[in-house]
Amino acid sequence: MQELDAQQHAARTWFESLRDAICAEFEAIEAEAGSDARFEYTPWDRIDPSGTPGGGGVRGVMKGRVFEKVGVNVSTVGGSLEGDFAKSIHGAGEDPSFFATGISLVAHMANPHVPAVHMNTRFLVTTKRWFGGGADLNPPIPYAEDTAEFHAVLKDACDRHDPAHYPRFKQWADDYFYIPHRKTHRGVGGVFYDHLEGGPNDENWDANFAFTQDVGRAFLEIFPRIVRRRMGMAFSEADKARQLEWRGRYAEFNLIYDRGTLFGLKTGGNIDAILMSLPPVATWG
Repeated sequence: MQELDAQQHAARTWFESLRDAICAEFEAIEAEAGSDARFEYTPWDRIDPSGTPGGGGVRGVMKGRVFEKVGVNVSTVGGSLEGDFAKSIHGAGEDPSFFATGISLVAHMANPHVPAVHMNTRFLVTTKRWFGGGADLNPPIPYAEDTAEFHAVLKDACDRHDPAHYPRFKQWADDYFYIPHRKTHRGVGGVFYDHLEGGPNDENWDANFAFTQDVGRAFLEIFPRIVRRRMGMAFSEADKARQLEWRGRYAEFNLIYDRGTLFGLKTGGNIDAILMSLPPVATWG
């Protein structure tokens, strides 16, 4: 993979620093619960189909008392997209060269009253440059207070940049995080965006990078607050059964519809890092 330019380096550095902050906060929650659980980090290297190095990443996984399984991955990869898949990627139809850096997080919680969550933000370069990502809350047992607060914090992050962002990106999340064959959403939504463009020396790039950073900060602000609110609640066998059935729905979405899963598999990513989004235990009726 070629040496990173200033924008690529800045994006990678931010995603890695966000990873460090999130993991430290999640470990602090485990400590508050009397657990000594810590993240285990596994570096991986990507080799493209021609046999040349194509970057890599670090898979971080923690299994604890509060977080039954949480993965926080960062990756920085590049190379050439193959065949028809290149035509499906923004700006890669005529030139299949690509660069991608980002953070991806999925948390599955031990207590069914604590919502699972997904957060991913990324920067991609083909013949175009753009940011994408978002965050969405996935409670087996929804609480209106949690849903409202999660959306309020994300809305505040959006409104600092453009008042049109939140309604547009909320609807995008509602449309995207939907399981057609079940005719249901996989959770209570959040925000999702893609193709926020900006080239070298382009003020749009600076604005969209700042927005992407604020989405990450908003997630770090609100999700730990919700976890601490719910993690000590008592739950029944029926509550746990509801959680495990819901997890099956979550797995179906990630394996059938999730674009990030497909992108990782098509670009030679680390299989364990890609599939860390799957829950540790799930049930189907």
